[in-house]
Amino acid sequence: MNRANHSVVSEFVFLGLSNSWEIQLLLFCFSCFFYMSSMMGNLLIVVTVTSDSYLHSPMYFLLANLSIIDMIFCSIAAPKMMCDLFRKQKVISFGGCLAQIFFSHAVGGTEMVLLIVMAFDRYVAICKPLHYLTIMSPRICILILVVAWTIGLIHSLIQLAFVVNLPFCGSNVLDSFYCDIPQLIKLACTDTYKLQFMVTANSGLISLGAFFLLILSYIFLLATLQKHSSGGSSKALSTLSAHVTVVVLFFGPLIFFYVWPSPSMHLDKFLAIFDAVLTPFLNPVIYTFRNREMKMAMRRVFRQIMGFKKNH
Repeated sequence: MNRANHSVVSEFVFLGLSNSWEIQLLLFCFSCFFYMSSMMGNLLIVVTVTSDSYLHSPMYFLLANLSIIDMIFCSIAAPKMMCDLFRKQKVISFGGCLAQIFFSHAVGGTEMVLLIVMAFDRYVAICKPLHYLTIMSPRICILILVVAWTIGLIHSLIQLAFVVNLPFCGSNVLDSFYCDIPQLIKLACTDTYKLQFMVTANSGLISLGAFFLLILSYIFLLATLQKHSSGGSSKALSTLSAHVTVVVLFFGPLIFFYVWPSPSMHLDKFLAIFDAVLTPFLNPVIYTFRNREMKMAMRRVFRQIMGFKKNH
């Protein structure tokens, strides 16, 4: 579109993941399977926690909200990516691109806060068990959730402010399958060195700092648990190991995207797919298979559903 002797970008073109039809078909089957599994697995956790009174505790309340966040997160880029796999022109409007950035950072920021709160929840449960229900009361849990979403939205708006007024007047080709700030600012018709630094500081260093804070807190909790040898501490150890695994899966790709100085595009795309469809699938798997209470609750809910069907 020519205006005043220069072109104004109104849409972006994704290069996608591969030009090979066989690889595209494989990626479609892979993405479709894990996307549907992510949605069903996380929905199962939400339904189980909501339906089973034995799981009406702060830890499972936070876990159910993590599952809701994962369902939203994997629906931001994955459905369009799967539809685009067999399209010759993989196009997204400027507004659609900004929407992807806004929602991915809002949900990602909220999940980051929620993972920190889940670590605090385990600290209170292990180190201050007598005060646990007082500190993590239902009112506090709701307040925490509101604060988490508020922080996520503020973080996303700050990120969006970096790019919304950037001039795009040259190439509109993104070597990716979704919109994110590091790829987008490379296309801007201006010096983006300071902007890249701001993005690294805002997303990269926050991710790195939160990751190390969480890992240190879990190391402290594991060291505390080593002093005990009861069945309760064994159960807590299993829960903590699940939390640590989820934290590593969540923060690993983020740190790579925003802190790594010159990423390999192939590795970048692989981690992007991993982050978009595989991590939301692994979260419910990790929490389900490492949690005896959750497995028992799922059986109870399943029996209730089957009993209801038989009666009707």
